[in-house]
Amino acid sequence: MQCAKCSAAHEASDAECPRCGVVFAKLVRQAETAQPIPAGAAIPPIEAPAGASNPVRIARAALISGLVYWTWQFAAAPMGVGVADSVLHLPNLIFHEAGHVILGIFGRFVGVLGGSLFQFALPLIIAGAFLRQGDRFAAAVCTWWAGQNLLDVAPYIADARTLQLVLLGGRTGAEVEGHDWEYLLTQMSLLHVDRTIGLATHRAGLVVMASALLWACWAVPRVAPREE
Repeated sequence: MQCAKCSAAHEASDAECPRCGVVFAKLVRQAETAQPIPAGAAIPPIEAPAGASNPVRIARAALISGLVYWTWQFAAAPMGVGVADSVLHLPNLIFHEAGHVILGIFGRFVGVLGGSLFQFALPLIIAGAFLRQGDRFAAAVCTWWAGQNLLDVAPYIADARTLQLVLLGGRTGAEVEGHDWEYLLTQMSLLHVDRTIGLATHRAGLVVMASALLWACWAVPRVAPREE
């Protein structure tokens, strides 16, 4: 026979494993009382051992430190300053353009809105997928990314009247007769408050980013089972 814990061979009459010393009767009782996890249920995170050297926790703390510094840089700069030069701007732009294509099947208004909507919603969708796996830290980081996308969209909204923002083709909105948010706010009769909406979006993004960092700090010691 084999030990269920260490797979060492032993006699059927043995009460304990000759290698690891586990009591076989105890293993049987644990197996009988164990509650099966329902199919599709989220697996709860496991607390990392206190005082143990944990590379995952160290890496998470380092990532949070970097995100805190990055968030502070965004918060200290005026709206739009540094966002277009951020390393995240080009990936965000890819998802923005994908949103136009994906949601364009629902008509022009939804298709135009779909660019900004999709680049904000995609990180939240990914965060939800991580939550289903019990990885709250990764979900928090993706939520931070969603907030950063609001910062990315904010100057676009605020530019609806002036049309001075340089677009994907290298020309300004004035040179190509408008852009997404000029069209959207005109359709909603809100063009006169474009900068107010842009500033509100910028501040909402900072709030989301700060809240996500607090969530990430709380989730640092909570290691998902697949990370153990």
